[in-house]
Amino acid sequence: MSFSTFIQHCLTGISLGGAYALISIGYTLVYGILLLINFAHADIFMMAGYFMIFAMASFPWQVAIPIVILATVVLGVVIERVAYKPLRNAPRMSVMISAIGVSYLLQNLATYLFSALPQGYPTIPPLKKVIQLGSVTTSLVTLITPVLTILLVILLMLLVRHSKFGMAMRAVSKDFETSQLMGIKINRVVSYTFAIGSALAAIGSILYFTDRMSVTPFSGTMPGLKCFVAAVLGGIGSIPGAMIGGFIIGITETFLVAFGYSTYSDAVTFLFLIIILIVRPTGLLGEELTEKV
Repeated sequence: MSFSTFIQHCLTGISLGGAYALISIGYTLVYGILLLINFAHADIFMMAGYFMIFAMASFPWQVAIPIVILATVVLGVVIERVAYKPLRNAPRMSVMISAIGVSYLLQNLATYLFSALPQGYPTIPPLKKVIQLGSVTTSLVTLITPVLTILLVILLMLLVRHSKFGMAMRAVSKDFETSQLMGIKINRVVSYTFAIGSALAAIGSILYFTDRMSVTPFSGTMPGLKCFVAAVLGGIGSIPGAMIGGFIIGITETFLVAFGYSTYSDAVTFLFLIIILIVRPTGLLGEELTEKV
C-alpha cells in the first residue's frame, strides 16, 4: 500500500467515524438521562435520509438542510412523548420493548410509504466538491466530517458543563427522583435531550448518506448497531467516549475493507463489543459506578 493510498483510507475512516460518532452521541445522551438504549435512534437517522430526499426535491440545499434537522428533531421529540413518556415509571424492560417496537414501526412505515427499493440520495454540491491534497484526491465532505464532529462535541460539552440546562441534565443523570423533588422539570430535560440527539443524527445522516448516495428503510440498522457499539466502546454515558468509539469503529472498518476483509468488517465491530464488555465493561472513558449497600 502506497503512502497516498494509506492517507486516503485514513481520511475515509476518520470521516466515517465522525458520522458514527454523531449518531452514537444520541445513544449515550439518552442512556445518560434515562438509562435507556433508544433502539429507535438508528431509524430516526434513516428517516432523516428520506426527509432530505423530499426536502431537496422542493428546496435548495441551503433551505433543505435546516428543514431536515428540524423535521428530525420533531420526530425524535414526538417519539419520546408518545412512546417513552407514558412509561416513565414503568419497569425499564417495558421502555426497552417500546423502543424496539418504535424501531420496527419506523422501518415498516418507511417501507409502506417509500417502498423497500433504494431511493437516490440527493447531491449537495459543496459537500461533493473534489479536493486535491498532493497526490491524494478526496471530497469536501470527507474533510469536513471529522472537523464538524469535533466542533459539535466541544459545543455539546460546553453546554453540558457550563449552562443551566447542562446542570439540569447532569442532575437528572445522577438521580432522577431527587432532581424531580428539587424542582427540575424532568419532562423538559428529557425532551431537550432527545431533540439534541435527533439533531446530531440528522447531521450525521447528511454526512453519511452523501458518500453512499442511497437510502432504504433498513439503512439505519447496521450503522445504528455499530454506533451503539461505539457508544459502549467509548463508555456509554460519556460524550467524548462516544466520539472516540465512533472514530475507532470507522477507521477499523475502512482498513478492513481496504485490505480485502470486508466480509469480516461487521463481525470485527461486534468482536470489539464482546472484548470491551469482558475487559472493561464501563468502556474506555466510562466511570466506575459503586453501589451503596
